[in-house]
Amino acid sequence: MGAPHETDPSCAIAHGDAPPAAEERTLVAVFAGAVADHLLRYGADLGYRTFLVDPDKDRDGMTDLPALDGTADVIVTDHHRAELGPVLRDVLTQPVRWVGVMGNPRHPAPHIPALTELGVPAADIARVHRPIGLNIGSKSPAEIAIATLAGLIADRNGRPGGFEF
Repeated sequence: MGAPHETDPSCAIAHGDAPPAAEERTLVAVFAGAVADHLLRYGADLGYRTFLVDPDKDRDGMTDLPALDGTADVIVTDHHRAELGPVLRDVLTQPVRWVGVMGNPRHPAPHIPALTELGVPAADIARVHRPIGLNIGSKSPAEIAIATLAGLIADRNGRPGGFEF
């Protein structure tokens, strides 16, 4: 019998003896900034096709949003921007797999009134996740990006995240 990593597919992947399963994934970071920079860098390392979208404050919507499908995870990195409602409205018209808005869960979620005011149906508003990521006590943009991506990976794999297996 060979080494454990020769018989366990997960170990073989971890040891570099087998490639991970190919899965098409798209990551869209909305609004440029330090967290978006880390999300895109780490996301590319994780095999995501990555896009940064930073809409023009003078436009009502996302004219530069790429066509998205069910492989797309969309992260809005700034909930203070005036374009929050139009951005999310436009994202929610596409069949994205997951959409979330960063922000402190102790503060009211600004996307709800912004989307309601734009006439977005409650069922679509409910598709927007907040808070997002794993609760690891992030203290830097890099840590916020890691927590966010770890949460996306857990969600994609049907796992709760954290240390419960």
